[in-house]
Amino acid sequence: MFKKAAALGLAFSLLAAPMFANQGDVPKGVPHLDHVFVIMMENHGYQQVIDNPNEPYLNGLIASKQVNLATNYFALGHPSLTNYLEIVGGSNFGIRSDNPPDWHDKNCTPNLATGIVNADDGAAPAPAPVPFESGNVCPISGSGEDAVTPAVDNWNEVTLPTFPYLADIDGVKSVLAAATKGQTIGDQLAHAGLTWKSYQEDLPIAGADLVNYSNGTASNLTDFSLLAPLTSGSVVQAYAVKHNPFAYFKSVQEGTEWNNSLNNIVGFDGSGGLYADLATGDVPSLAFITPSQCDDQHGRGNGDAFCGFDPGIGTAGLTNGTQVGLNPGLILQGDTTIERLVNAIERSPVWHDGRTAIVIVWDENDYSGISTTPSGLFPPQNQNKVVLTVETNNGAHEGVQSGVYYNSFSLLKSLEAGFGLPCLNHACDNSVNVMSDLFGHGH
Repeated sequence: MFKKAAALGLAFSLLAAPMFANQGDVPKGVPHLDHVFVIMMENHGYQQVIDNPNEPYLNGLIASKQVNLATNYFALGHPSLTNYLEIVGGSNFGIRSDNPPDWHDKNCTPNLATGIVNADDGAAPAPAPVPFESGNVCPISGSGEDAVTPAVDNWNEVTLPTFPYLADIDGVKSVLAAATKGQTIGDQLAHAGLTWKSYQEDLPIAGADLVNYSNGTASNLTDFSLLAPLTSGSVVQAYAVKHNPFAYFKSVQEGTEWNNSLNNIVGFDGSGGLYADLATGDVPSLAFITPSQCDDQHGRGNGDAFCGFDPGIGTAGLTNGTQVGLNPGLILQGDTTIERLVNAIERSPVWHDGRTAIVIVWDENDYSGISTTPSGLFPPQNQNKVVLTVETNNGAHEGVQSGVYYNSFSLLKSLEAGFGLPCLNHACDNSVNVMSDLFGHGH
């Protein structure tokens, strides 16, 4: 079926004119794409991944010039959910937290409309109204204005007192709030008669609706009183809705459009899952692939040695942005997961049918901040620079290492260019570059 379906303001160096963002022309510069696989990895900066001895497969792809590498690609903000929303929707939509959705709540006013930021922390005065407890995220829809991404964060996601300053990008660049439409590339694909799926490892068999976390069997919906002596605290939260951005949108939760609903969110296994679709070649235009938190290098505090958080340096599991203090088992587990996924994609009939690309990208760094008042760029290991690679099945431009400044909006803009879709929200900003050198030049 799918094969056939066609206040921080320390250095406000602006990325874009704020009122330009919303939806615009179809971007140019990437050839037509029939299928794209986006593999999402977690919470490790560029210097922690490149040349890491426990990341042999990915570094081997780079060394052998099988993939193109962005050497100057930045995540925009924190935490995870914010970055996932920015990749699929070109905006944070007023959400700077990892809070779960306020599922199907028709009386909940989206942050775009209220102007109130849904945030995780309040360590210092925020630049916009933030409730003491932001609560669950209202279903995203409509239009309004998103939240500013400051150059330096000293109130949200910082770790006090060790790292009171956190670079959202590099410590200098920022993104002002802008006019925003509550849509994603999923909505755009559906409107264009194309297709998408969000493949989520360890999603419960019953599906994504109302599920905030799961180990593939138990979830937040499980009645643990029937499972004594187990408690909810013992569940390894392998699937996390914060890594499934499409689930936050009203259009998907309500499923009012054909092929644009919670039915588009499936697991890795079983009928209609990732591996079954790859085996037949019956894959969507956009395959958004999220490994579990044990397999994406995020880690869990109640996981085994290959799933445990990075031990860090000293207390609280903090790292300094280098490879010191990382969990070698967690890094290796993620690298093996990438190898398993790439091999499965390249064995699929789809890899030999049309023009297909594999994007491997980390969502953000590991919150390695600095302790002193910043002036200018953060040290390289403390910037929010992450790894992004692109491989295409036609072998064009393999081995490119691009130093062009790219960010999460650039990834969305490049996908839209390849699929012939209009740019959306901040992907329309004039300073957001299309990844022509990584995907191969197009018209």
